[in-house]
Amino acid sequence: MPVQAPQWTEFLLCPICTQTFEETVRRPISLGCGHTVCKMCLNKLHRKACPFDQTAISTDIEQLPVNTALLQLVGGQVPKVQPVALITSPEDSQHYEEARQCVEELALYLKPLSNTRGLSSTVQSMLSRPMQRKLVTLVHCQLVEEEGRIRATRAARSLGERTVTELILQHQNPQQLSSNLWAAVRARGCQFLGPAMQEEALKLVLLALEDGSALSRKVLVLFVVQRLEPRFPQASKTSIGHVVQLLYRASCFKVTKRDEDSSLMQLKEEFRTYEALRREHDSQIVQIAMEGGLRIAPDQWSSLLYGDQSHKSHMQSIIDKLQTPASFAQSVQELTIALQRTGDPANLNRLRPHLELLANIDPSPDAPPPTWEQLEKGLVAVKTVVHGLVDFIQNHSKKGADPQQPPQHSKYKTYMCRDMKQKGGCPRGASCTFAHSQEELEKVTCVSPATTYRNVL
Repeated sequence: MPVQAPQWTEFLLCPICTQTFEETVRRPISLGCGHTVCKMCLNKLHRKACPFDQTAISTDIEQLPVNTALLQLVGGQVPKVQPVALITSPEDSQHYEEARQCVEELALYLKPLSNTRGLSSTVQSMLSRPMQRKLVTLVHCQLVEEEGRIRATRAARSLGERTVTELILQHQNPQQLSSNLWAAVRARGCQFLGPAMQEEALKLVLLALEDGSALSRKVLVLFVVQRLEPRFPQASKTSIGHVVQLLYRASCFKVTKRDEDSSLMQLKEEFRTYEALRREHDSQIVQIAMEGGLRIAPDQWSSLLYGDQSHKSHMQSIIDKLQTPASFAQSVQELTIALQRTGDPANLNRLRPHLELLANIDPSPDAPPPTWEQLEKGLVAVKTVVHGLVDFIQNHSKKGADPQQPPQHSKYKTYMCRDMKQKGGCPRGASCTFAHSQEELEKVTCVSPATTYRNVL
């Protein structure tokens, strides 16, 4: 029976015995399927199969090399050259060594997490959470196995694609982000009314149509407006019509045309729960943003659409689902345009050949396995672009200096937000310049005696 896989943050623990890897008896050994187990537990397995996904272990365990990228993170000695019996060609051995060293170098970015066994490190990593997660996937790949090389190549592509997204985010103005997004939504005849009002509008659409009823657009809009007005006096037929248009664009309705009369709209069966309807609604807004060349992080999406930070995973899953093999190449083009706009002071354009190489990797399951040379080139490319991102954040990014620093103007968070008080939600989310809670208000308006004294003087 398969064992439950561990959390990705526990990458320095053997998932079977839950002990930290070390260089004597609990050396980390990665399998072709992408799971890593200590040597002691591996030798105790009753069946030669991965305990997590039951993938057969076809290679002699004694011939599988130690995962040196993980070993270095637990303070183990890493040999400069690690002879591997499974690789006979000197040329292939050289490609393997280069690829292994690339993974080792990249793994060092996980060092802040390794100081606390991967859990809630107080030391800030230079890489974002999505980058760390993708890097952990790469570090667990067994390069001497063909399946491991396929996984490593795909992981390198995924890490490279995320790097482009992070670089685009670094070049966007967060103050203009929400206005650009809602302008793109309005340009398509749609509208977002703020987290609280939008949620109520969607629930009322569901209330009207969840039993399979078919209504004309006019009747549906009127129903929603009448129910919304007591709580949201600003609700109008135009604004609610734009919300319905958003759902129409998302193909949530089955439309029946009638001669000389309005068409009837019926909610498709798969969207007759709030969770399903909301997910399709959110996906449509993310799609509009992507079409408009906007790249928005999951935490920003959570703030914009929900007014909180608890929907990051939900938004990340939507972003991942909307990604296509062509998205990577499109993102590289968008980054190039952003660099032309800024003059590229950090010379990030030098990363373009490496990004294009990674974008050209075929991520489909039917793709042929990479050659040793292709593996090495892919890992050198991803190492180069990740180093480039970190260098940019450290030396050129204004955002990297102090991401928690609020905008410096005299009335920042000194008054309660009117939208939050009246409607229970704010369309500006975390970027709002007004306080969203009494605690936030007190935190900002609490002035130290020294500051007060200076102001008096």
